[in-house]
Amino acid sequence: MDRKIGFIGSGKMAEAIIGGIIDSEFVDPENVFASNRTMPKLLNLKATYGIQIAENNVDVAKKCDIVFLAITPDKYASVIYEIKDVIQEDAIVVLIAVGQSIAQNEERFSKNTKVVKAMPNTPVLVGEGLTSIRFNSFVTDEEKEEIKALFESFGKAEVMDESLMDAASAVGGSSPAFVYMYMEALADAAVLHGMPREQAYRIAAQSVLGSAKMMLETGLHPGKLKDDVCSPGGSTIQSVASLEESGFRSAVIKAVQANVSKLEKK
Repeated sequence: MDRKIGFIGSGKMAEAIIGGIIDSEFVDPENVFASNRTMPKLLNLKATYGIQIAENNVDVAKKCDIVFLAITPDKYASVIYEIKDVIQEDAIVVLIAVGQSIAQNEERFSKNTKVVKAMPNTPVLVGEGLTSIRFNSFVTDEEKEEIKALFESFGKAEVMDESLMDAASAVGGSSPAFVYMYMEALADAAVLHGMPREQAYRIAAQSVLGSAKMMLETGLHPGKLKDDVCSPGGSTIQSVASLEESGFRSAVIKAVQANVSKLEKK
């Protein structure tokens, strides 16, 4: 990609995206710019990925064709006010904060601005991210494909209605935390039975990775894949019964509901 990509804000998610697009060679580091409130963070990004340091938010807005607003939700109004008169006329603005609607940010720009709402998750850093995307009416079909390709350079991208993005954020964005808790619990159980912890973590992580890959590549229903592991009267179905008794699936559903409820209140 020949476009210049800018990041206003350089927190964990911004770094994950920067790492993803650089590692995938989707864009040259010299075409990536970032601004941040503190210089040490920018210097670290420059040293790690070879990107360009911008003097301030206005500098990013002036130079870049695609501008990521990688800031906390409470900063959106002030940052947009700062850049709206200097941002390139044909620039695409990417919102990656929860609780920020396309409509409210279109209004903040006070002009016909191309806006994309995107909810990526942190595995973008290792090329296995999942990003839910919605475009406003000013983004052309060609630009939609370009933005989708950007996110697919470090994982998968799903275009959907904005009304579904809170659920997508819970299932795709927050669920890595749930999965890490699950893997940690699996490892704890293995350690309880004498296995060295690092070995337990490797086995748990590879099992989760392999299971997810098998579901994606075979296209089979997860219930079918679960059934294939459960021999009649075997140890696996005994474990499944124990999970059901403990409310495993109900706990996951409640976790997603709690997440969506929190987002709806923002």
